[in-house]
Amino acid sequence: MGRTCQGKDEKTSIDYFSKLGSTKNRDNSFQPHHTLHKPTAPTDLTISALVAAGAHLGSSSESTRPTFLPYAYGHRAGITIIDLDTTLPLLRRASNVVREVAKNKGLILFVGTTETLAPCVRKAAHRLGSQGFHVGTTWKPGTLTNAWELFGSDTMMKLNTTPDLVVFLNPLQNLHAIRECAISRIPTIGIIDSDVDPRVVMYPIPANDDSIRTAELIAGVLSMAGKEGIEQNAAERALAQSQSRRARPEGVEEET
Repeated sequence: MGRTCQGKDEKTSIDYFSKLGSTKNRDNSFQPHHTLHKPTAPTDLTISALVAAGAHLGSSSESTRPTFLPYAYGHRAGITIIDLDTTLPLLRRASNVVREVAKNKGLILFVGTTETLAPCVRKAAHRLGSQGFHVGTTWKPGTLTNAWELFGSDTMMKLNTTPDLVVFLNPLQNLHAIRECAISRIPTIGIIDSDVDPRVVMYPIPANDDSIRTAELIAGVLSMAGKEGIEQNAAERALAQSQSRRARPEGVEEET
């Protein structure tokens, strides 16, 4: 009897105090360790999620590029603090680019040439199915500009594909790859830290390029945008086929 009364008192207390304070819990709050396997949709991304991932922590103040200053909030303890009020809209702009490229059946290449970034780019490319590719090891010079000599004519005849968009998670270590994209007129997206010139890529995303959490978050958001584009394309095709069947006269078969 005593245990029953005690249990009722505890439940009453929980019901009373649960109405007070914050409504945040494990289900509706950002959890950094979920960025790789459970990415955030572009429309659901918040500045607090970027802060939790450490995206606001730039490089040392001494190495900050003058061209990066429009994206800097200030300096503290010898490091540059990145203004996430500029990062969020630029990330959403990049997400729109990825979505439209994927919607138009474009090929998207994710590049992260370090051991810690390899799982990140692999997961991001996997979400895009046959339209997603990744490079998780060292970029071979000439991959885009000298592919026929590098891979051989037999390989290129079977798989002569060029990416329509390239996403760099560590641009500073892949400047030669970015140069190849520029020569090949392929648009680029990149995580740009304070020690990198934002002009090296077409669509810069000011953020901490040393943080694996930041890379996972941004790559996840971009890949989810690409997935949305693929789903939009499939939905539009299904709608067009449905309307075509309705408009077809009876007895006329659909052309194959």
